[in-house]
Amino acid sequence: MSDSAAGPLGFLRKENIVAPEGYNRWRVPPASIAIHLCIGSVYAWSLFNPALTREFGVLAPAANDWSLSSVVWIFSVAIVFLGLSAAFGGKWLEKVGPRFVGVVAGFCWGGGFLIGSIGIATHQLWLIYLGYGAIGGIGLGLGYVSPVSTLLRWFPDRRGMATGMAIMGFGGGAMVGKVLIDWLLNTFQKAPEFLGAEGAVALITEGGKRFAETANGTVEVIVATAAQAAPFGGDAGVYVVGTGDTGAAATFVTLGIIYFIVMQIASFQYRVPAKNWKPAGWEPKQTASGMVSDNHVHIDQALKTPQFWLMWIVLCFNVTAGIGVIGVAKTMMDEIFGNLPLVTAAFASTYVFMISVFNMVGRFFWASTSDFIGRKTTYHIFFVLGTALYLSVPFWASMGGTPALIGFYAATMVIFTMYGGGFATIPAYLADVFGTFHVGGIHGRLLTAWATAGVLGPLAITTLRNVSRENAIADLAAQVDPATFAEKFGAPVAQLSDLVAAKTVTIANLLEIAPAGTIDPTSTLYNTTMYCMAGLLVVAFFANLLIRPVHEKHHVSRTHPEAVAAE
Repeated sequence: MSDSAAGPLGFLRKENIVAPEGYNRWRVPPASIAIHLCIGSVYAWSLFNPALTREFGVLAPAANDWSLSSVVWIFSVAIVFLGLSAAFGGKWLEKVGPRFVGVVAGFCWGGGFLIGSIGIATHQLWLIYLGYGAIGGIGLGLGYVSPVSTLLRWFPDRRGMATGMAIMGFGGGAMVGKVLIDWLLNTFQKAPEFLGAEGAVALITEGGKRFAETANGTVEVIVATAAQAAPFGGDAGVYVVGTGDTGAAATFVTLGIIYFIVMQIASFQYRVPAKNWKPAGWEPKQTASGMVSDNHVHIDQALKTPQFWLMWIVLCFNVTAGIGVIGVAKTMMDEIFGNLPLVTAAFASTYVFMISVFNMVGRFFWASTSDFIGRKTTYHIFFVLGTALYLSVPFWASMGGTPALIGFYAATMVIFTMYGGGFATIPAYLADVFGTFHVGGIHGRLLTAWATAGVLGPLAITTLRNVSRENAIADLAAQVDPATFAEKFGAPVAQLSDLVAAKTVTIANLLEIAPAGTIDPTSTLYNTTMYCMAGLLVVAFFANLLIRPVHEKHHVSRTHPEAVAAE
């Protein structure tokens, strides 16, 4: 036994968690699912967007509140660090084993929430980026890869099903997280001080901000609509900035503690199979497509193969197409169909919940299906069907009405099954192509594609949305009578940029004073993005088409024979 295996942390290392003879392999998946359920709550990030963008205003954004584009990037940073930590941690995983990695993941993910809560409470955005984004993202990456190679070794007979089970938990994490986050936010939230109805309070506009005179002096205020005040049990009118609480900071603390405890318990359930173990009565067989290899590729050699980089493109573009939508899912539903009576705040939150459900189901369904139709064919389906569905979104958005809402809902739900299915199928695809010798580490390095997509997706959707939004506001302002504009906002149209920056002027309140018959432009804000996403899937289709079996010159028996002997 090595010194490290016998050291103070030796009980965490893989040499000391080898399963005894007769061990039931079905005891391993629940631990994997539990960890993925915890870290999968990252997919519920959009539920925090409304709270974080109105920390001062609470009911509506105040001038000094963070913008949507600034908080959306927290999610992106977490995904970037997920990919980077998986890339570096994957090789470490092969050395120390899944229990060690899982324990560290729990410290990072839970601790990231606690640091993020300090950032919210002190309104220091960089602390949320550091805590939830960077440190939490490292926990995401380590927690994500920790079960993959283990399950592939325990279930060589059903690779797709095995990884689908664990990664299904990651997709379902938002479902559990949604319930927890909604409940916690509602529990901890507090409405700000109410001054009265808008017409009953004398308001002053300076530098785009709204102020009111009170007995305690001049205070900054926000003017909330009935819809904005209703979730807090309030009425439409004027509220004092900085006197309420969205509950986001306390929610972060609670989640951090819960996730830490669950991940530690689950990590200690991990076991690895003995060398040369295989299921009773099972013998590996070559598939008719020739895509499943009996040979193995070393982790360092995998990056020298064209197959790795083609699969990198496949994963990156599939994820980019879905991740930007997931990051602003609730906001997108509100903006496109918010004018329908059916689309209430509860409906939009349920939409986020259903994203998680279909994401989760898709992971298990598509990964299990790939055991029968092959991984390559499965990805072909993703890209052909996905392209058609992304192109359909602008159509449903422009059509409007309840039938369009149903079409939009159905299209996006199918998209999310394939988004999740892509994640769940890729480990088995890697095991088919590169063997299981270092599949956990290779999978970790491939997840840099996810990190890249974590930047590309939100960047595309927020940049294109902001451009469309700014153009729409300028067009609407040009149609509004200048006197009416000045009366509504307390400043002339010439100060439009300041008013927009201070969040005093929005598309919604411009439509209130726009001429009759003015078309609401919000349904078109995401059209260009959807067309770009469809184009990415076309590229990914051809990348998948080019994947072939790895040449024998890359097999580990030729490139790293000493590693085979050591193993």
